[in-house]
Amino acid sequence: MARLLRALRGLSLLEVPGRPVRGCAGSGRGDSESLTKPKLCLSKTDWQKKLTPEQFHVTREKGTEAPFSGMYLNNKETGMYHCVCCDSPLFSSEKKFCSGTGWPSFYEAHGTEGSDESHTGILRRLDTSSGRTRMEVVCKQCEAHLGHVFPDGPEPTGQRFCINSVALKFKPSKH
Repeated sequence: MARLLRALRGLSLLEVPGRPVRGCAGSGRGDSESLTKPKLCLSKTDWQKKLTPEQFHVTREKGTEAPFSGMYLNNKETGMYHCVCCDSPLFSSEKKFCSGTGWPSFYEAHGTEGSDESHTGILRRLDTSSGRTRMEVVCKQCEAHLGHVFPDGPEPTGQRFCINSVALKFKPSKH
């Protein structure tokens, strides 16, 4: 059963030194995105060189930052939030709101058209790792863990993307 759950979440069953950690095109999952845009694929060692220890823990090991500690929690600037690992645009500041939960929250991913997220930079995955069922949010390009999405957000979507600041890189709009 555990093996089935891991496969459903797209996780590697074995991590071999020198082999890529998550996020490789041709991984056998058959998503059409890998046919049009190659995914960023680095080894565990390369991710550790590229990222800070906290960024690595959150994005590659599915960790979380402490609530109310993230640098973007209270950011009010206009711009775009990108993946810290691969620089893909993920969330617009226009869709950000204060949820009071301790993490930056958004009610919609960048590129969403109605309820269609096929043009966004995110994927949703079932997450049962904490003993409860949640929906994980990962970067479509590099499969970095970003956070989770919950059905208790504001209108018009009713969604709350609860995202770790450390998984993001903010780029202010040019005026």
